[in-house]
Amino acid sequence: MIENPNILIVDDERSIAELVAETLQGAGMFTQVCVHAGEALPMVREGSFDLIILDVMMPGVDGFELCARMRAESFVPIIFLSAKDEEADKVLGLTCGGDDYITKPFLPRELVARVKSCLRRSSYASDAPLQRVLRCRGIELDPATHVVSLHGERLSLTPKEFDLLAVLLRASGRPVATQDLYEAVWEDLYMPASSNSVMVHIRHLRSKLAALDSEQVFIETVWGVGYKIAP
Repeated sequence: MIENPNILIVDDERSIAELVAETLQGAGMFTQVCVHAGEALPMVREGSFDLIILDVMMPGVDGFELCARMRAESFVPIIFLSAKDEEADKVLGLTCGGDDYITKPFLPRELVARVKSCLRRSSYASDAPLQRVLRCRGIELDPATHVVSLHGERLSLTPKEFDLLAVLLRASGRPVATQDLYEAVWEDLYMPASSNSVMVHIRHLRSKLAALDSEQVFIETVWGVGYKIAP
């Protein structure tokens, strides 16, 4: 994850924007506050932000429209922070380009956790060109065509298994924490029980690799950390 990320907070209620800024600064993040929606897009164009926190109900241009405009020019992660808690609003927020949706009033620890989770997912996505074919030890994974093979023989993987393998291959032998794997693949906040989901999918992935080559261990467990592609 990016150290000391720079966060833009867009909310027409200055007191809330400053509370969010204070909360994130306490977690070692840099923040800038924008209370006018019309000024937010120029700030994104001119600044270097790692994540944007965006209110929905603002005068003039609302958060959904502003998010769509930002998405036309930038892939910076966007988290909605809104008092609108209807399911339809959350779906609309994610559909128009948001990466997460938090309702007000928010818990400070949850806000920090969601921001860190979003930044982690973003960092894994940007570690390597997403459309580049990934190759290691006879494994070839093509994100563009969603095809993966081992020694030239095609593997039939579920979407989650495919994404797990892609994250591990992009890490190039570096261990990837179980929490980071879960949040990158499931795109949800990690909870203690989430490790079971990762463990089960890793077991299935190992089994499918072993069915084509039982002489090698492709995915190693790094105890107390997570998993890695064996060097």
